[in-house]
Amino acid sequence: MPLRLKPGLVWGPAYADLVQNCKEGGYALPAVNVVGTHSANAVMEAAARNRSDVIVQLSNGGARFFAGQGLADAHTAMVLGAVSAARHVALLAEHYWICAVLHTDHANRKLIPWVRDLVAHSEASVAAGGRPLFSSHMLDLSEEPIADNLDACETMLTRMAKVGIALEMELGVTGGEEDGVGHDLDAIDNAKLYTQPEDVLAAYDRLAPLGRFSVAASFGNVHGVYKPGNVKLRPEILKASQDLVARTHGLPANPLDLVFHGGSGSDVADIHAAISYGVFKMNIDTDTQFAFAEAVGRYAADNHAAFIHQIDPDSGKPYKSVYDPRKWLREGETGMVDRLTRAFEELGAAGKSAAAA
Repeated sequence: MPLRLKPGLVWGPAYADLVQNCKEGGYALPAVNVVGTHSANAVMEAAARNRSDVIVQLSNGGARFFAGQGLADAHTAMVLGAVSAARHVALLAEHYWICAVLHTDHANRKLIPWVRDLVAHSEASVAAGGRPLFSSHMLDLSEEPIADNLDACETMLTRMAKVGIALEMELGVTGGEEDGVGHDLDAIDNAKLYTQPEDVLAAYDRLAPLGRFSVAASFGNVHGVYKPGNVKLRPEILKASQDLVARTHGLPANPLDLVFHGGSGSDVADIHAAISYGVFKMNIDTDTQFAFAEAVGRYAADNHAAFIHQIDPDSGKPYKSVYDPRKWLREGETGMVDRLTRAFEELGAAGKSAAAA
């Protein structure tokens, strides 16, 4: 019987059911970084148009921008921006009739206080009889020794699981950068671009008893768009990790919840292979940023005069209806929706929403 969940924010058991549904159904959800209501709304519109569920996520910089650049204290802005975005998406997702996962992206050691403060907001909400603000949070401590990585993840997951929040961790190094968190591709030991199955097993042994967690395992992926041949994706590495954990613990195939970072620009065959090995989430940021910018740029080029004159100097015609922000921002939203439509199709998620009709 098809999975049916209440439209809106999913967390706790509903989040776990949705993830499992993705893996068993052979599809993945796009996880799209947003920076304001325009991009958040475009993500939800795209999900609704494609009858799919979706993951809405914020980097630390995206969260800060969501709060407005006028807030001088960066930490406060990152926290309040993420809280504001979470409430906005949770309010509207049920009216778009989709299931939305709310997630925060890469947080290295210096950003753990940001995650802690967001968990505190969720704890307060749950204590008051409500729900957590987020479905999951990510810690990216891949640059640290694995023991330190696992210690921090264990501490955070123990706390998060009590209010129904899942953890995403990173093992191995994803090249490139995401809002100040990441690695210069040329400076990375090539072996670190490929997660070791033994490290994944160690993570499973430590974290599986505590709560729901996912692994952003590296198989040559890189943030951003890169030249063909600069790195080689090897999705079979994901299978090796799945097989080791399943064999060691006597579990069915693909026991791990896996995440594909650096999905922009990836070959469709690699995407499908990764999904077959248990990937339920693929991050998309670079491509959707460009889709938004390209559409706005095209509109501005087609209506150049309206962006330098309020009134046409020759005809006297007012341009207000052309430079109205709702016009060109809507162009950006539409461009983003169109790009995500392709993503839903490539990930096999179109038409598979678990939101109860």
